Order: sequence, then C-alpha cells, then structure tokens
Amino acid sequence: MTKKFNLFFFFIFFSSLVFSQEIDKRNSSISFEISNMLVNTVEGSFSGFTGEINFNENNLSQSQINVCIDASTVNTGIEKRDDHLRTKDFFHVEKYPKICFTSTNIIRNNTGYFAEGQLEMHGVKKNVKIPLNYSNNTLLGSLVINRFDYEIGVDSGSFNIGKKVYISIKCVLM
Repeated sequence: MTKKFNLFFFFIFFSSLVFSQEIDKRNSSISFEISNMLVNTVEGSFSGFTGEINFNENNLSQSQINVCIDASTVNTGIEKRDDHLRTKDFFHVEKYPKICFTSTNIIRNNTGYFAEGQLEMHGVKKNVKIPLNYSNNTLLGSLVINRFDYEIGVDSGSFNIGKKVYISIKCVLM
C-alpha cells in the first residue's frame, strides 16, 4: 500500500513538472510602442496568444516557453494603418502568420528571471533575452527589438517609423 501511495505522489509531482500550464488568453497581452515622425508614439497590441508554458520556479531546467501570437491581430486603433501593417510592406501576414518565441534556457537573476531563446518574426529568427518577473501565476516581460533585424518595414525608413520597438508581455497562467 505504501509503495502505491509513494508511486501516486511521484506521478503527481512528475506530472506537474512535465505538463504545460494553460495561458489565460483573456487576461494575457502583448503590447508595443514605436516612435512616429520622431515626436509621436504609436501604441498597439496583438491578440491570439497561444502556446505552451511550463514555468516552475523550483525547477528552471525543466521550464519551457513556446508561444506564438497571430500577426494578423495587430491593433493600433486605426484600421487603415492596421491593414497596412498586415501587408508585405510590414508583417506580410499571408506569408508569415505567426510571431513566435521558443525558450532555450530560463535562468534566475537578482531581479527575477531571463528567458533566453529565439524570436521568429517575418521569417527571421534571432536570439533574444527577455527579462521576466513572475508573481501570482503571471509572467511580465519586456524587450526592445530593432524592426530592421526582422526585415519589417525596411522600405519605410526610420524617420517616419522608428527602428526600435518596445514590447511588453503579460502572460497569465491558469
């Protein structure tokens, strides 16, 4: 009887390390900011947050983040601009429908965590390091990317639209 009891708890413990946590799509978000004409800031967001996350503070070597967002859900509050962002001038969502991040390593530091991995956008993969904080089943992160590194809007220059994109991540786990 004791062996069965121990085996049961081992299975429960092991299962919690292996199976991913579900993303609360209603309360999770990806938002961004980019300069416009060097004086304005355009704010926007993406929805369609999907993927698998297994985040265990006590076993970071088994933790994994593999998430994507639907590039066609870009929303800046101006429909005409959003439609243009979906074209091949920018995200080319027909050819590149997803923006994805896959972690290779999650490490703890003095202020929280870092998720190292590959960000794939517009057919380009780049290694990135995303600082994260974790509290109450919520991962908060931010990073800055150069849109030219991902070949997004390269023909638009950098005067009308800035090069740096500031991205904020809120991922609520259930």
